[in-house]
Amino acid sequence: MKDSAGTVLPQESDEHKASYREFLIKSVRENIRQYTMIISLIVIWIIFTVLTDGIFLTPRNLSNLFLQMVTIGILASGMVFVIVATHIDLSVGSVAGTLGALAAALMVKVGLGPIPAILLTLLGGILIGCWHGFWIAYRGVPAFIVTLASMSAFKGLTLAITRGATIGEFPLLFKSIGQGYVPRLFFQDAAFHDTSILIGAAAIILYIVFDMKKRKSRQKYDFEVLPMPLQILKIILISLVIAMFCSIMISYRGIPYAILLLTGIVIILSFVSQKTKFGRYIYAFGGNKEATRLSGINTKQVNFFIFVLMGFLTSVAAIVFAARLNAATTSAGSLFELDAIAACFIGGTSTLGGVGTVFGAIIGALVMASIDNGMSLMNVNIMYQYIIKGAILLLAVWIDFSTKKKA
Repeated sequence: MKDSAGTVLPQESDEHKASYREFLIKSVRENIRQYTMIISLIVIWIIFTVLTDGIFLTPRNLSNLFLQMVTIGILASGMVFVIVATHIDLSVGSVAGTLGALAAALMVKVGLGPIPAILLTLLGGILIGCWHGFWIAYRGVPAFIVTLASMSAFKGLTLAITRGATIGEFPLLFKSIGQGYVPRLFFQDAAFHDTSILIGAAAIILYIVFDMKKRKSRQKYDFEVLPMPLQILKIILISLVIAMFCSIMISYRGIPYAILLLTGIVIILSFVSQKTKFGRYIYAFGGNKEATRLSGINTKQVNFFIFVLMGFLTSVAAIVFAARLNAATTSAGSLFELDAIAACFIGGTSTLGGVGTVFGAIIGALVMASIDNGMSLMNVNIMYQYIIKGAILLLAVWIDFSTKKKA
């Protein structure tokens, strides 16, 4: 190839093209579990769309699906840290039921306002987390036993608070946490939701800015980065996903407050896991407990605060769930622990500890919520729903063990 002066221009070498291919293959292999789950989610949506004659993919149903996913998504975000540290929390369902009943009783029976009730419920979640953390971190009782005991105890406490009856209804401010949508700003009677458009545009811009900033930071320290064409392709694809999500909300009633709450939690916990000492200590402990202890890290303190965080997030999930139902019932929180744990495993969190991401857990929660929603639309008997969800959990764990064995 020559320019106008007849000078031979360098062409892209075969070695350079091969390095592109190798880097792409390596990137796919490192993230194969999450890519597989995203593809599986798309396949699940297509199957349910066909089986429900298109009802599944309507804006109204997808908006409800995302709302249903929020509670499990919040629990799964905390459960990632628990499982990464090689623990398990079987009590989150029962604790969520108790804390939801506590919030309801404080507002309906005691007469407290929504804000004091919410603050006391959050404090209750933190104290429960401290209780679990004390026994697990400082008394050496396995998390399985501690949380199993709490699962039974808090079911009884829920019955004591509710006295076997449903408690409701709640003030508008409290209900809006689980049922409310971000209001329109300018065009009140328009067919589209202007606030959701602005939020979506802001999310895309912020993603591009932070992604490019991360790329420059990695280049500064000579870390491996995606070739620029692949980087641009990645930005375009993720921007399209954000735009598609917002378009669903725009077509219905806008973005729910609960979705914004979950998004904030995911961003904060992702930052904690990747950019803080606490997050790095959790992954180090899950990868090699003895080496972490010998390196001088206070492993007891790390384990304690893992369960304090889990208790706090359980209280947040309880508030969102009670607000969405506008009631607290004796059966609230039933099998939440199964869905949260399954969401983590489906999203790539290893059963052996040391590996897992908050984003992956959210994908897993969306998979579980999609299956629940789709089977409900098809009027599948509840007993088959439980069987299918149990089989999915078993399959996810089997895949994790098979992957680790091959590695």
